[in-house]
Amino acid sequence: MAKSNSAFMKPMKISEDLAPVVGKGPMPRSEVVKKLWVYIKKNDLQDKKNRRNIVADVNLKKVFGGKSVVSMFEMTKLVSKHLS
Repeated sequence: MAKSNSAFMKPMKISEDLAPVVGKGPMPRSEVVKKLWVYIKKNDLQDKKNRRNIVADVNLKKVFGGKSVVSMFEMTKLVSKHLS
């Protein structure tokens, strides 16, 4: 039987900047990523031409360190700074 990665499933504390996007914590990193994508799709924040880029609204700008546009890959790095 495969063992799940317990570090990935460990509940993390959510920063005050990230909470308006994904909700209050604690929650596992996997749940944070799911809720982040729900927020992005609900608010239509993916770039129309390059779907790999996320266009930040007011809440996401705080999470993205003031950047207006970030790639999906950069997004995960920036979001991890808001988890402890």
